[in-house]
Amino acid sequence: MDKYLRPRQLAANLGTCKATIYRDVSSGLLPPPIKLGLRASAWPESEIVAIMRARAAGKPADAQRDLVQRILAARQEAGGAA
Repeated sequence: MDKYLRPRQLAANLGTCKATIYRDVSSGLLPPPIKLGLRASAWPESEIVAIMRARAAGKPADAQRDLVQRILAARQEAGGAA
């Protein structure tokens, strides 16, 4: 079972602010969060780890966007909302 990261937790893990997280979602550098309830959203930790590894490896933005697209495709295959 995957652990979920709420926006504040994700910001702390990435060393950024929540506004930057949502800007990265808009630009395709992070996948959108998964809705957990009416007012709760979060990101699966395994997805964020994969993105952090790509960033640490120095992957360019286009490669990170490709990774995000693969993550979203995997969500679709699993039957989750993207």
